[in-house]
Amino acid sequence: MTVQDIRAFNRFYTNVIGALDYSRRLYAPYTLTESRVLYELAHSPRTDAADLRTELSLDAGYLSRILNRFEQDGLIERTPSEQDPRRRRIVLTARGRETAALLAERSAESVGSLLAAVPAADRPRLAEAMRTVREILSEGRPPRREDVVLREPHPGDLGWIVQRNAALYASQFGWNADYEGLVARIVADFAEDHDPHLERVWIAELDGRPVGCVMCVRDEAPGTARLRLLLVEPDARGLGIGDRLVGAVVEFAREVGYRDLVLWTNDVLAAARRIYRRHGFVLCAEKPHRSFGKDLVGQDWRLDLHGTAE
Repeated sequence: MTVQDIRAFNRFYTNVIGALDYSRRLYAPYTLTESRVLYELAHSPRTDAADLRTELSLDAGYLSRILNRFEQDGLIERTPSEQDPRRRRIVLTARGRETAALLAERSAESVGSLLAAVPAADRPRLAEAMRTVREILSEGRPPRREDVVLREPHPGDLGWIVQRNAALYASQFGWNADYEGLVARIVADFAEDHDPHLERVWIAELDGRPVGCVMCVRDEAPGTARLRLLLVEPDARGLGIGDRLVGAVVEFAREVGYRDLVLWTNDVLAAARRIYRRHGFVLCAEKPHRSFGKDLVGQDWRLDLHGTAE
């Protein structure tokens, strides 16, 4: 392979995805770079300009101009960071989230149209070729925290949540199919009837594959949200994914106006309980029970969203 081979492929692929005329292709007033910045803001629970510069390798001046435009368009708000007053925290406004969701929808439609032209028999070969390119050009380095993206679920991801919960808990704790049935009902209820302004699912993605998930849904108690189905794949642990997923739920629940965030778990899930405690959850009650073919101790945890703030 020569340099010219790679340059030729780059020219081919940028033309295929419409990188040079991205705004026209998506019927939106934003370039590919601007759309990528908006994507990062939509999928990171807390971000500042320094984070974005590092993640996207952007020139500071160029990024500043993009953020100024977003602010003028009402897509973002900038506030002092609570961790470091010298840094500015960037969050999407409601209009920003709607714009990011629209761009994501149109991008998915564009890629879907591209994929529709690929014969079904060739798609596994294409997927494997793309994975090979990513692996080789990553120089075999281990995954980094910044390689993980939190995103909205794609078609098939809700089924993945059911399958991975069932498989992992059966493997790690010996839980039977009763647990798979419970997860399936939770996911089906969300898929069939949820309020996108008050309920959400996050998928953690690493190298193009889902490696974690969590849900935020309305609880029966007024003003209360419930965190459900936190999961991180074993080979992706150690990258802070569980912490980011819980942080995303806490921030979302606080921003949309919930007063309390609650969850139910079992005492055998020690790693998850450490994450909950780190985010300010308090153990309210625990009770032995027989579920999923095992004797367990169930626990109820609660976070007062008005009494705590990160």
